[in-house]
Amino acid sequence: MAKTQSDFFDQVFQVVRLIPKGRVTSYGAIANYLGAKSSSRVVGYAMNASHSQKEFVPAHRVLNRNGQLTGKHHFSTPYLMQELLEKEKIEVKNDTVVNLKKHYWDPAIELAL
Repeated sequence: MAKTQSDFFDQVFQVVRLIPKGRVTSYGAIANYLGAKSSSRVVGYAMNASHSQKEFVPAHRVLNRNGQLTGKHHFSTPYLMQELLEKEKIEVKNDTVVNLKKHYWDPAIELAL
């Protein structure tokens, strides 16, 4: 049976809720973990929709593969994404996470059985 977009979004939200404070991941890493390697853009759509979820989804921890805050315009202010990351001790310069490797969380590794 094929997954609906809503089912896929729910799976994305579940993974994003597992990202620890002070860590970040990418749209592509989440898509890959969910077995939909070429669906990083759909993960982005899920992040855009995450703000309307009853249970908090820490969408600020999801970046593009280069560590850029490409989703920042979908927050209530264009600076909120950076502010939330900085509260978690993640440095951001020019809309990019500094030392991405240090903060990177790969669900395929971290959630491996």
